[in-house]
Amino acid sequence: MEVIQLHYDVNANDFTCAGEASGKLKRELKRLGFEPDVVRRTAIAVYEAEINMVIHADGGAIDASISPECITVVLKDRGPGIPDVSLAMREGYSTAPENVRNLGFGAGMGLPNIKKYSDKVDIDTVIGEGTTITLRINTAPAEN
Repeated sequence: MEVIQLHYDVNANDFTCAGEASGKLKRELKRLGFEPDVVRRTAIAVYEAEINMVIHADGGAIDASISPECITVVLKDRGPGIPDVSLAMREGYSTAPENVRNLGFGAGMGLPNIKKYSDKVDIDTVIGEGTTITLRINTAPAEN
């Protein structure tokens, strides 16, 4: 299999379409025949980051690079940046406004779940400019 590149745009505050990009990526990974665990972990991590773009940023873009060895996803938003990444990584910590929480989002599990379901996560954030999250999911079981 050659490397496959996919691109998705994410709109700010569009809760109707929230999760659409991660759903499309999930369907593509299934179509390509990846193991269910790889598909599930990728879908969860990308969904969490996508929802963060919808809630906290002025939208953004998701670019996935799929190879037989790994899935690398770069999620770049145009948000306010994350002032304290270590605080934002704590389960339950959320800066989501009340109206978003009333919709069932903003429980403070986004970044912790991205870390939990990815094999590698890098977060590059600049206050006032945005955040780029690069996550990697290994597609083959680790060798002992």
